[in-house]
Amino acid sequence: MDWDATSAYTPVGLALRGQPAHRVVRTLRDAAYMLLKEWPSDDGEEYVTAVKACVDAISGEITPQQFWDAFLRAADEAGIAALTVVQR
Repeated sequence: MDWDATSAYTPVGLALRGQPAHRVVRTLRDAAYMLLKEWPSDDGEEYVTAVKACVDAISGEITPQQFWDAFLRAADEAGIAALTVVQR
């Protein structure tokens, strides 16, 4: 899987506490960076599932949508508001 491909995912804006206050996640690379470097908590069950799903998506073992679903569940668990970005 090309983890810089933007066509596999609908961009999502994440509202984080602190600086910067928000991020737009467009690719698997963006999501992986968020999970590993900027996530507010690394001990939730959904977080651990999302990290594993990220690795599985990179290796092609799961679909992009399966990863995206896990990523959004982890955001919900962490109290991160996720908004779909509509591109014109």
